[in-house]
Amino acid sequence: MLKFLVLCALAAASRADVAEEDDVLVLKKSNFEEALKAHPNILVEFYAPWCGHCKALAPEYAKAAGLLKDEGSEIRLGKVDATEEADLAQEYGVRGYPTIKFFKGGEKESPKEYSAGRQADDIVSWLKKRTGPAATTLTEVTQAESLIADSEVAVIGFFKDAESDSAKAFLKAAEAVDDIPFAIASDDALFSKFEMTQDGVVLFKKFDEGRNTFDGELTKESLLGFIKANQLPLVIEFTEQTAPKIFGGEIKSHILMFVPKAASDFQDKMDQFKKAAEGFKGKILFIFIDSDLEDNQRILEFFGLKKEECPAIRLITLEDEMTKYKPESEDITADNIVGFCTLFAEGKLKPHLMSQDIPEDWDKNPVKVLVGKNFEEVAFDPAKNVFIEFYAPWCGHCKQLAPIWDKLGEKYKDNSNIVVAKMDSTVNEIDAVKVHSFPTLKFFPAADDRKVIDYNGERTLEGFTKFLESGGTEGGAPAGEEDEEDDDLADLEDQQDEDDSDGEEAHDEL
Repeated sequence: MLKFLVLCALAAASRADVAEEDDVLVLKKSNFEEALKAHPNILVEFYAPWCGHCKALAPEYAKAAGLLKDEGSEIRLGKVDATEEADLAQEYGVRGYPTIKFFKGGEKESPKEYSAGRQADDIVSWLKKRTGPAATTLTEVTQAESLIADSEVAVIGFFKDAESDSAKAFLKAAEAVDDIPFAIASDDALFSKFEMTQDGVVLFKKFDEGRNTFDGELTKESLLGFIKANQLPLVIEFTEQTAPKIFGGEIKSHILMFVPKAASDFQDKMDQFKKAAEGFKGKILFIFIDSDLEDNQRILEFFGLKKEECPAIRLITLEDEMTKYKPESEDITADNIVGFCTLFAEGKLKPHLMSQDIPEDWDKNPVKVLVGKNFEEVAFDPAKNVFIEFYAPWCGHCKQLAPIWDKLGEKYKDNSNIVVAKMDSTVNEIDAVKVHSFPTLKFFPAADDRKVIDYNGERTLEGFTKFLESGGTEGGAPAGEEDEEDDDLADLEDQQDEDDSDGEEAHDEL
């Protein structure tokens, strides 16, 4: 009997307790599977204690956990300190912080990446869409009023026949949208309350017009287009919370107004910007950035701007190649902005390429300093083999590479056929090379054909030497292949000084 009790005690002790902090489960490798069994639907944040974005997310994440718990929902939120639980983080491919994954039905394999915003309502809405019906059925006016009151954006389909083709198209659209709650209504009282005289779809929102009514043939595709055009404000401020909606949305052309919110003419500028936005809904996203905020200074740097140069307008496309555009006039008026956007939409604008002035001593050291204005002359010199590092001053990987790159320059400083160079790609841009991550290493062999070879070998003096001595064959790859472990240019606003504090490879990501 004693032996049996001891075994039971050991078994109980071996069952991992799952502690909670602010309604969030504290998960470790030792209790992870236990938590999945007890709570089949868990959203898990893999974080680092030093990560600025994780700290910003924490109160909203806890708020979402509390909302779900208060509702009696079976959905739970958990968190994993990836710096302490490295094996668990590696198992789920965590490379940046925070990484958020949804484990559904107790399944440990292939969790779903969280893809919505960073506010509590966004998190709760996304989870409900993932675990419940695509659209809630409304039978009472109070249900609809609560849905609209509790949601930043909500979409309600009004259909007398819930089995009609239009209703089915509505449900298909609902299934395709993760971050907005959908509901369907057939009751006469609901039609009357919201002044619907016939079947239709209404998008309710807490900004701008307050509601938009769909007009046209109702198909899944047309409805998704309607939602895309109306789910964001005409003008949206760039913040920690809105960044996922801005970068994760389908609209990839963004016009940015950099303006200090404390300026006396701020509202005048906003009125002009908003007026211009009306004609480009669903085509160009209008964003304003408070140029006085310290957190936004790196974005200003990316566009070659300084605080004292604001207010200013820039436009960027976030397709396969990020391309920036600058208006000819710096006057912020609705007419100027409309004209600028119209020229862009018609493909009549030339990209704006930044360049520093050529330093007087650019060629005095073993590693030559390139800028946009002298790049072509040096890189495509048909008599030289030119090896260039494209870097960012804030990039941890670039800082690690710097002493090795200096040694490489020293080794070949007296070689008349080889040039080792570097270029700060945060303030210099060129047509010939599109930089997506840092550091990017490219080799320009001596020839007239403007050939470019990517370096993907070891970042060691030996590896670089072998590459150069082989004429770019050992360690080289066709231009266009990127090293996925590098700091992503698209995440420049996320880079924190903490990236380098512990020698961590991972970095903050959206």
